[in-house]
Amino acid sequence: MSRKTFSLAELEELLLGHWPGGDAALAARARQVMAEEVGEEVRLRGLLEFSNRCASDCYYCGIRRSSDTDDGGHPLVRFDLTEEAILEGAQLCLQEGYGSMTLQAGERRDRAFIDFVEGVLRKIKEETVTPDLPRGLGITLSVGEQTRETYARFFDAGAHRYLLRVETSDPRLFARLHPPEQTLERRIRALEDLKATGFQVGTGVMIGIPGQTARDLARDILFFRKIDADMIGMGPYIEAAGSARQEMLHRGLLPESSPPERLRLSLRMIAATRLALRDVNIAAATALQALSPTGREQGLAFGANVLMPIVTPGGQRKAYQLYQGKPCVEETARECIACTPRRAAWARRPVSYHSWGDAPHARRKPETASGTPPPARSGTTGATKAFAERSPS
Repeated sequence: MSRKTFSLAELEELLLGHWPGGDAALAARARQVMAEEVGEEVRLRGLLEFSNRCASDCYYCGIRRSSDTDDGGHPLVRFDLTEEAILEGAQLCLQEGYGSMTLQAGERRDRAFIDFVEGVLRKIKEETVTPDLPRGLGITLSVGEQTRETYARFFDAGAHRYLLRVETSDPRLFARLHPPEQTLERRIRALEDLKATGFQVGTGVMIGIPGQTARDLARDILFFRKIDADMIGMGPYIEAAGSARQEMLHRGLLPESSPPERLRLSLRMIAATRLALRDVNIAAATALQALSPTGREQGLAFGANVLMPIVTPGGQRKAYQLYQGKPCVEETARECIACTPRRAAWARRPVSYHSWGDAPHARRKPETASGTPPPARSGTTGATKAFAERSPS
């Protein structure tokens, strides 16, 4: 099949494994489309998890608000990295040639948290300017649902990509996974607000949710296209760590399919999304490696083009386990950095350094062109003006 559009039924058949020639042929076709639309290069995002405090209570998550034990049954230690530690992580990304980093934390909407994130963003942009990166590191932010005003503050402070996974676009499945106050409608509205603010928007789903069908996942891909997503981050559904696992057990939310089945379906989902969306960025999620030692490498082989090596300090990694068996929690940032080129080499892919690595899908929009500052908007804050005055020329 060489077509550029796929119907719901065609995507469903693909996910069921009915691609002519099987999964190997599917991977080859997805990689061909990837090479044509986004290039062979693997784009890098240094992933820094800076806080595991969360105001939300998603039933499947190891750092949900009501979790109190970690993967080993020990009390879950909540942490917040200091500004200094975050800036050290940014400098590490810069030194290693990562043109971008992802800042991720649990979801909070209190003033102290929002002020802190805004300030850190400004500091990173100030302190990572180089000849290769005249606007500093590219920054993807992932801190959950916020108000449009908050999104504007983060955007003005220097973040230009935002990842907010929808987890599933099916209302029935979404309601099974979240408490009543967390709704799919609110999540979609947040994605719309991000787009309206000017962010390059990323989203994604979990693959292998109990009760989820291939048709549900096919609808997810059409949802990505409908909201005009620029980047996709998705991975297999895995048991939560610590006390959150007991909540999943109580609610009948433990995975029903085997790890090999979920891995196979996740790889098909990556390939199908590549074929349907073509010029977006797609991450080879860390969670793939929880199901196979070469999970992320296989993700690259099926059409993903982004790796996110973890640069979270070693002391905090165990406390940021969203699911059981999260890889790399015993490693240091340096060890994760050393693994990255080997993963790309396994998939016979070159690595792109010293670049923001924005998706062509986003770069083709004038307002989000890679390497250019975000468009000016009315109503910017005094803090924004002060930042502009402090920024290097």
